[in-house]
Amino acid sequence: MAQPKFVDIATAPLDRYRSILSEEEFAVVEQVAERAREEFAGRAIWHVSSTARGGGVAEILHSMLPYVRGAGVDTRWVVLRESDDFFLVTKRLHNHLHGDPGDGGSLGDAERLTYENALASSAAQLARLLQPGDVVYLHDPQTAGLVPAMKELGAKVIWRCHVGVDKPGRLVHDAWDFLRPYLASADTFIFSRRAYIWDGIDPDKVWLMPPSIDPFSPKNQDLDPGTVAAILQEIGILADSVEHAPVFMRGDGSPGRVERSGELLQEEPIPHDAKVVAQISRWDRLKDPHGLVECFAEYIDDPTVHLVVTGPETEAVSDDPEGAAVYGDVAETWRRLPDETRRRVHLVSLPMYDLDENGAMVNALQRGADVLVQKSIAEGFGLVVAEGMWKGKPFVGSRVGGIQDQIIDGESGVLIDDPHDLEAFGRAIRSLLDDPARAEALGQAARERVREHFLTVGRLIQYVELVASLAST
Repeated sequence: MAQPKFVDIATAPLDRYRSILSEEEFAVVEQVAERAREEFAGRAIWHVSSTARGGGVAEILHSMLPYVRGAGVDTRWVVLRESDDFFLVTKRLHNHLHGDPGDGGSLGDAERLTYENALASSAAQLARLLQPGDVVYLHDPQTAGLVPAMKELGAKVIWRCHVGVDKPGRLVHDAWDFLRPYLASADTFIFSRRAYIWDGIDPDKVWLMPPSIDPFSPKNQDLDPGTVAAILQEIGILADSVEHAPVFMRGDGSPGRVERSGELLQEEPIPHDAKVVAQISRWDRLKDPHGLVECFAEYIDDPTVHLVVTGPETEAVSDDPEGAAVYGDVAETWRRLPDETRRRVHLVSLPMYDLDENGAMVNALQRGADVLVQKSIAEGFGLVVAEGMWKGKPFVGSRVGGIQDQIIDGESGVLIDDPHDLEAFGRAIRSLLDDPARAEALGQAARERVREHFLTVGRLIQYVELVASLAST
């Protein structure tokens, strides 16, 4: 049996937040940390997920858990090591929970057998690690089948569902029906949005926790314009001309340097005087990178404007077997573009070998853009939106899922009601490019909205309250 993989978790000092919180706000954080040390003494909190790189769940854990450790709590993170067949089933579940048919396959007896057999092995390995009274925090459909086994070990079990839709249909209910038998004994359920709470879930067991970002991580820390340009040159997306070091601060506070390039599909690098529109996400059909390229080709005809569509190297995201096919479709669309349009469209796959370096690359791509886009057809929360808003950038996003919780239309960005409306996206993007003052105002309002609602330190307070409530029962 393959051992679950332990993920290294750094320790981050809560004192970092003194610079962006008021004295009263930070006093609350210190009180919460003290309570955490007292409540969790002798206990471990285990997080279990399907991957440590690529996607929102990994982002949340990489940003949150170092501060939990910094508060003095024994926190651990393990990743499932499962088969390709298992991840085909869980990707199907993921798609169905978004109301999308995905590969068109079923969720029948054969899929249930694959799912249960794989998780039985993981449960046996986890049983050797846990102690009674530990708290196990399971993330998304990949881990739901572990709930009964973890309860039998005497653990308190939290299951967090990061995905959902506002109006569930048959496909969503099929996924719920597949997962319900495993979830009955969970102590607590966490959803990102009220609309995502499943029918039949005991409301007394439900907590609402929107995702959050760490403003001091390599992905979100401040970078000066020279460093941004140097990192973009190192990636290969920006024409050479800047003599500056592509440096950043790693999550543990040590210095880092971007040394790898991206995997690029482009005719030539972007000129320094160009305007840039960018979308950063997994290579996922539900993020609609293909539609964004078509939108740009049809409605953004300014020769000075370039589009950058960015995702992770597909082989690095183990729990997403569809990523390579989606990237291949977008690449084929790029090849069919007219010559002049193709010159202005850039596809970038970022290396995932060093997650801090990858974060710095994403940071520079967002800071180097004039307008950011998230043209999702469906979305659980869309944490990349908060990341871009934190950089003071104007965002154009679909009015789906958690994107509409982050962007207030006309105040901190622009929302498009129909995610398939290419013309509306094109019109919104052009309006921001043509009105820099409005774009700047929206960007500054966006940053303040993230400071008030979507920083990790605020979620840490909820996290401690939740786990403490379980530890005391």
